[in-house]
Amino acid sequence: MKEKSYIAIVQCDIVKERCSGYRCEKAFFDRTDGFARYSKDMELRSIYMTCGGCCGRGIHRKLDELTRSIKEKEGIEKDQIAVHFSSCITKDNYHAPPCPHLDYLKTLVVDKLGLDLCEETSISNMSEKLRQKGIYAS
Repeated sequence: MKEKSYIAIVQCDIVKERCSGYRCEKAFFDRTDGFARYSKDMELRSIYMTCGGCCGRGIHRKLDELTRSIKEKEGIEKDQIAVHFSSCITKDNYHAPPCPHLDYLKTLVVDKLGLDLCEETSISNMSEKLRQKGIYAS
């Protein structure tokens, strides 16, 4: 993955009704969990958005607008942007099971928009323990 300058963090629209996004933001700021791949020395900007609600089709419009605007205003190309699906979308956790539209969302981001995708933000220690016990799926 080429060095990035902008990270788009996508959270589940339903989960966002009760989740502040604090854990995802803290993991980004501290460069832990799903963001450990980025050095703290890297100057990275982030933007948070929801998938737009089930079935997630709204994410295509949002990310398309982001990539066009950021190129026009700042000269940032698509290959400098990474999309991170929050763990509430990709993993079984206390919010809910993984998104039933996950494969469709991946198709929109990777195949249709040509953006790099990571499937993780914050990793809850409690959820990891429950995954290891087989209570949550991986």
